[in-house]
Amino acid sequence: MAPDLFDAAAAERLRGRAPLAARLRPRTLDEIVGQDHLVGSGRPLRELIEADRLSSVILWGPPGTGKTTLARVVALTTAKAFEELSAVTAGVKDVRGVIDRARDRLGVHGTGTILFLDEVHRFNKAQQDALLPAVEDGLIVLIGATTENPHFEVNPPLMSRSTLFRLHPLDDASLVELVRRGLAAEQATADDDAVDHLAARSGGDGRHALTGIEVAVALAGRRTGAEPGPGPAEPVQVTLADAEAAADAKAVRYGRDGHYDVISAFIKSIRGSDADAGLYWLARMLEAGEDPRFIARRLVILASEDIGLADDGALLVADAAARAVEYVGLPEAQLNLAHAVVRLATAPKSNRVTVALGRAAADARTAGTGEVPMHLRDAHYQGAKSLGHGDGYRYPHDDPDGWVTQQHRPAEVAGNVYYEPSDHGSEADLAKRRPGAPPAGPSGPRHCGG
Repeated sequence: MAPDLFDAAAAERLRGRAPLAARLRPRTLDEIVGQDHLVGSGRPLRELIEADRLSSVILWGPPGTGKTTLARVVALTTAKAFEELSAVTAGVKDVRGVIDRARDRLGVHGTGTILFLDEVHRFNKAQQDALLPAVEDGLIVLIGATTENPHFEVNPPLMSRSTLFRLHPLDDASLVELVRRGLAAEQATADDDAVDHLAARSGGDGRHALTGIEVAVALAGRRTGAEPGPGPAEPVQVTLADAEAAADAKAVRYGRDGHYDVISAFIKSIRGSDADAGLYWLARMLEAGEDPRFIARRLVILASEDIGLADDGALLVADAAARAVEYVGLPEAQLNLAHAVVRLATAPKSNRVTVALGRAAADARTAGTGEVPMHLRDAHYQGAKSLGHGDGYRYPHDDPDGWVTQQHRPAEVAGNVYYEPSDHGSEADLAKRRPGAPPAGPSGPRHCGG
């Protein structure tokens, strides 16, 4: 009896020392914050988990979005045995051990096995291949978690036998709720602006938000002499200064409306070819502590929305700046952002790609049945020729000019023009390379709203 008491006491102490993210890990689907598209009422993943009918799945999403949490909830709700491996430390021998135990378990007790494989993208081809037969015949239900695009990192045979569920970064409302839960668990309170700052600086990562709370509460307790937890005369109160110190970043010094007003001024300044104004608003946002990834994303969008084919290189520069933000980080990456701002502001402008996509989308939504012309249909499989697929198709490379007159759209929209090159920058040259297209010039709208 004594060893059990000691074990229980040790477990209780470990729980008390565990990181806040571990102590607050949800035990039911209703406790999960965010990912409503997967675990909200009536959503597909929730239905499968609650019915204990889950088949092999790949959970793909950024860190701190709930991949491991979902797997642990499955472990608590399923009647199957649950095993867990990390692809960082496990090898083929470990995989074979799981498979052997699963086979014995099924034969002796009739019980299935779920294997949670964290960081599944870290498994090489041989390791993934070792799993394949067991997944294929249903001996093991695989839950693979990855932060990397599984289409590139997971073997196609394993992917084809798994359902892919994508988890998104937590939104602001979910992060605020998580921060407030964390404060309650730490038996601390916080000013509203401190809560907002801790949520905003978490980058959609719930684990990061909870870690920030732990640090902020510790700093607040040290500052006031109060200790978090039960018993102090005055509970720990986290201020904005504590939150700023915990997140190692100043709070954005404008409200939600100001946030959108400043980014709007930033985009419109670059669209208006005013490099100095673009740099000013960039500096305002960086000084205020705006998330540099948010700024970089907007530049990537602008490069196609407002510059497009007038300067193909603009998108490359914007994309490079976004990658630099992730790879280099602040403060150095502010130079990369400034580089992109000046390049995009001084580039020739055209919104013709934006307008063209809008026109095409309108036709795609409303025009006829959208039947693929027979000569464009796939003719590579057996029997396709007998259906008339590919009949009359003209191969452009057989023509000396590399171009042939041919209908490439459904009949009801075949004559509609979507893309009309402007006479700005490189786009003016496109008219010369588009047989049968209208000439470059001022026709059609030049700018779209921001």
